[in-house]
Amino acid sequence: MNSWRLLPPYDGGETARAFASLADVFALSGERISCDPQSNVIRVELGGVRYYVKRYHRAGKNPLRCWLLRPRVQAEWENLLAFASWGIPCAAMVGYGLERHAGVFVRGALITREQTHTVDLAQLAHEHDPRLRTRAWLARIVPQVAHVARTIHAHGFVHNDLKWRNLLVDNTATVYLIDCPGGEHWPGPFLRYRIDKDLACLDKIAKYQLSRTWRLRFFHAYTGRARLTAADKNMIGRILRFFEGRE
Repeated sequence: MNSWRLLPPYDGGETARAFASLADVFALSGERISCDPQSNVIRVELGGVRYYVKRYHRAGKNPLRCWLLRPRVQAEWENLLAFASWGIPCAAMVGYGLERHAGVFVRGALITREQTHTVDLAQLAHEHDPRLRTRAWLARIVPQVAHVARTIHAHGFVHNDLKWRNLLVDNTATVYLIDCPGGEHWPGPFLRYRIDKDLACLDKIAKYQLSRTWRLRFFHAYTGRARLTAADKNMIGRILRFFEGRE
């Protein structure tokens, strides 16, 4: 089985020719962005627009992903499509698909359009960007990050890698969520722990970059409450302790 789909408006013109099939996508050459044992990412330019092409040659670390569980590439494109349907700004999906032989995963790919004039929050922290100490800028960014986290968690979904490097911000101070192959829905008994992990991942850098006041404002925006309840205080304690002894 070989499935490949291009989404409108990319299913016509130059993109339709360049990304016509999964075989064509794997034959592409471009600027190497990253490479690991499971996948590689290149950047290609068509008509002045740049696209990120992520190609998987392994289904994932778990052997069951080859035939029982959904492969990481499928998880990634389904998660990005879900984010868009929930109203979360994210990279525009261009195309996606995978190949199976006798039901076993062989390869897969997804393509997203570059979000121009963006930088991830981790890079801003690394560069000691003055915006992280600018009240007006933080007043726009912090509620958006809280909204992203609150929205995905309200759907019973966790990102599993909700770190500053996976949050882009553009020059209009709009936040975009990216790179989520490990995100998934969790049943009730396990959801709380995973939500705590997502929020603890965000706080790993926030505790060094933001004041306690801004971190508390984030939490109020996340819960939608102006005052902390007893349950909120317990949750904050769990978040602060989550990575104790592991950093």
